Amino acid sequence: MMHVSHQEASQLLHNKFIVVLGDSIQRSVYKDLVLLLQQEKYISAQQLKTKGEMSFENDCLVEGGCLSQMHNGRNYREVRQFQSDHHLVRFYFVTRIYSHYMQSILEDFQHGMKPDVVIVNSCVWDISRYSSRWISDYKENLEKFFGKLRDIMPEETLIIWNLTMPLGERIRGGFLVQEIEHKAAQLRYDVVEANFYSGTLADEYGMDVLDLHFQFRFSLQHRTKDGVHWNALAHRRITTLLLQHIAEAWGVILPSTLTSDEHTEATDQQPARGRAPELTGASNYYYPPPGNLFSNTGRYEESYSDSLPVSSMHFETPRGHVPLQPLLQAHHHEYRQDRQDWDYRSSNYLYRPSQAYIKRSRNNRQHYTPYTNTKTSKYSHHHYY
Repeated sequence: MMHVSHQEASQLLHNKFIVVLGDSIQRSVYKDLVLLLQQEKYISAQQLKTKGEMSFENDCLVEGGCLSQMHNGRNYREVRQFQSDHHLVRFYFVTRIYSHYMQSILEDFQHGMKPDVVIVNSCVWDISRYSSRWISDYKENLEKFFGKLRDIMPEETLIIWNLTMPLGERIRGGFLVQEIEHKAAQLRYDVVEANFYSGTLADEYGMDVLDLHFQFRFSLQHRTKDGVHWNALAHRRITTLLLQHIAEAWGVILPSTLTSDEHTEATDQQPARGRAPELTGASNYYYPPPGNLFSNTGRYEESYSDSLPVSSMHFETPRGHVPLQPLLQAHHHEYRQDRQDWDYRSSNYLYRPSQAYIKRSRNNRQHYTPYTNTKTSKYSHHHYY
């Protein structure tokens, strides 16, 4: 699998508001995304371990963390935010998928700025720290959360539910206090069961499901010694999977997903690539002409590998190949606070085929397409970040 570059990530999420909700794994997802939006660099092991710091790679601690008491209790809070001229990424640490604290977060979204993408997961704390009979409580809280989230978020918001990654046979971590150490041996099996419930329910509510447990089942060498967390290579792969999924949902084909052997000659089924109309906004992506994109001589590179590619074993390894077609240069426009007057390319986009680790309900709901001339603003006004 090709890694999404800093430039591609920055352009894909240009003028987008991204929210990440969840535990320490989701915090690392947030951190790696923030880092990739600024530079082509891997996150360090120390940055992955640190929590509640005042600043990480130009972000800021908004609430909780070292601003209050640091502890491993269920009431620990940490809200982080990264803001640049054209990006806004926010993280909320949560220990339960639905609680009074989660209700307050959802109320903020209901009365404030709506995110473009929500990346969420909550499982390990839910099934270990609240009740020994976690199944009924977890399912009930999932239904409350998905129902409330669907009511609050506009249709164009892309909601991605991450399934929990595989736990080790012997685990230790901040959530595993002395009172529940006896659950450690069974917890990895409970995660599999919880993933089934949450993934099925998220799909029923029209959410997108990214199965990280399946994707990393043969990549356990990248799990850290505590049996819970993962190293920098694994988190860059998670970021890549998320960005590729977001691009597909928005009808954008990232240059890194094109293979060098893709054909360019004109046929009856596949017209030759011509000069695309001028793109505006921050889109340097290639938009193929309508037609059959998959033939005997052309294909897209799919992400069926269960382990990290050989080319990603070293941090400084250059990317594997460059697509034949150069990136289409775009005119960058100033950020518009009211999100009006954006010019986007006409809605001539195509989806790539479904992949094994993603569950979709594309036929049940329409995805917001940000690169169209017909987009109208649903928001009358947004306050400054």
